[in-house]
Amino acid sequence: MEASGKFICRQRQVVLFFVLLGLSQAGIEPRRYSVVEETEGSSFVTNLAKDLGLGQRELSKRGARVISKGNKLHLKLDQETGDLLLNEKLDREELCGHTDPCVLRFQVLLENPLQFFQAELQVIDINDHSPVFVDRDMLLKISESSPPGTTFPLKNAQDVDVGRNNIETYIISPNSYFRVLTRKSSDGSRYPELVLDKALDREQEPELRLTLTAQDGGSPPRSGIAQINIEVVDINDNAPEFEQSLYRVKIPEDSPIGFLIVTVSATDADIGVNGEISYSLFQASEEICKTFEINSMTGEIRLKKQLDFERIQFYEVNIEARDSGSFSGKCTVLTQVLDVNDNAPEITMSAFTRHIPENSPEAMVAVLSVSDLDSEENGKINCTIQDDLPFLLKSSLENFYTLVTERPLDRESQAEYNITITVTDLGTPRLKTQHNITVTVSDVNDNAPAFSQTTYTLRVRENNSPALHIGSVSATDRDSGANAQVTYSLLPPADPQLPLASLVSINADNGQLFALRSLDYEALRSRAASAGRCSGPEGHFPGHLVDVSGAGTLSQSYQYEVCLRGGSGTSEFKFLKPNVPNFQGHSPGPEIEENANFRNDFGFSIQ
Repeated sequence: MEASGKFICRQRQVVLFFVLLGLSQAGIEPRRYSVVEETEGSSFVTNLAKDLGLGQRELSKRGARVISKGNKLHLKLDQETGDLLLNEKLDREELCGHTDPCVLRFQVLLENPLQFFQAELQVIDINDHSPVFVDRDMLLKISESSPPGTTFPLKNAQDVDVGRNNIETYIISPNSYFRVLTRKSSDGSRYPELVLDKALDREQEPELRLTLTAQDGGSPPRSGIAQINIEVVDINDNAPEFEQSLYRVKIPEDSPIGFLIVTVSATDADIGVNGEISYSLFQASEEICKTFEINSMTGEIRLKKQLDFERIQFYEVNIEARDSGSFSGKCTVLTQVLDVNDNAPEITMSAFTRHIPENSPEAMVAVLSVSDLDSEENGKINCTIQDDLPFLLKSSLENFYTLVTERPLDRESQAEYNITITVTDLGTPRLKTQHNITVTVSDVNDNAPAFSQTTYTLRVRENNSPALHIGSVSATDRDSGANAQVTYSLLPPADPQLPLASLVSINADNGQLFALRSLDYEALRSRAASAGRCSGPEGHFPGHLVDVSGAGTLSQSYQYEVCLRGGSGTSEFKFLKPNVPNFQGHSPGPEIEENANFRNDFGFSIQ
């Protein structure tokens, strides 16, 4: 047990050293790797052993593993070869949506000794989706009085790929009247505008049917098509015009459904039915259609679905005002979602040591990371534990903490600690998350057995029957388990001629003392007198009486001078002058130290 305790102590010291070493690497730039989406699972990404400058088998020996936020692992580590492999086939669109670049952050944790390495995996997009028009059949009513150069916004296609794999251009089928322009919106997406190159003549050609093609920039490119039906109408020659071409609004993410965001307004110079305006969402994605609604008569835009700042921070909502004829106008509502503190901090435990040996120097108890989905002050975090515990919470890498012991623990003082880790953000109102762990202090054999009293006096008549129970001694040990098991034994006396072992025996389990044979007062007095250490009717012989040993390595014994005292037909064996051994690593208890000259009498009388 002692050897095991020392090994654990040394191991904790090594762990502490590498915790500090990991802290020194907190400012190092993360390692970056990349993989093409849809790559098969178990595909090779890199060799971590080589990248970290470690031996091939060192990763396995140090308990290397890959961790990520929420413990959702897209990667796996072959500890034998050091190869970092894909855990599964990755879909960039599923992982990141329209976010580009798509970066998955993870950490490499070496446990023995503890060390962190930050890393990033970029999932590279491939052109695996074609552009799609939400509305594949469009109807345009265009007045024959429209002059050349007039533009008509068309509904755009959508492509979930990003970068050059997203929509690059729009193409219109060959015709004599129109061409198409590819425009770029503020969010980077592209939409088509139909341009009239030649005046229309309803009488010559009352309607046109064109094919609009959306083509992405992939290699090879992918495309999607929609049909445009153009109806040439007469008379109505004024399009609605908005009071503002751009509206900017801000709305908290906790705004209720039905909340009025803004009211847009357009006018039409025409009169009668040609001047009647209806409002609608234009070029609206599925997300915008689910989130916003507009009153076709008043232009009021209201919230249709609960907002979530952590998902989407900005919306570009295009509004069309169309009269009863063929004309329409367009405006844009830029909606900024404001963050509110609606996400409690999260705690992820990366490593936890439940049992800590007592008397160990600073030992690692747990490694944890904290996070908050909110932004700015709402996402800033404080991590604490109770003040009255012998533990410290140390910050290592960004949002990573290590829980360590502040000083060596004493199991005999307290055998168990309940630790509450509290993570609080700085938002309003402040939200917090608590995680409770229980740490048990494992026993080390650091307490010697101690007798229940300092003096034992036993009396027995001579000519007693053999195996007579003459008394008991008792000792206890403050340790626990096997370390507290006590064994009693008689030690040989200093005088080898003294047949103490033939006179008295002790039960090793309970400390009961027995006279092994019938005692003869005159014979014992004669032997004590022949020793020459006591004068007159008294004789004595030195010797160890009782040894109390724990199941570990600590023991306590008392050495006494035994004197035969005669008088009144009785005799006492007095065991005097306790000799307390000096145990390595353990000093005698305060009770022993303060009574160095006390008189321990352990005797028995013969009457």
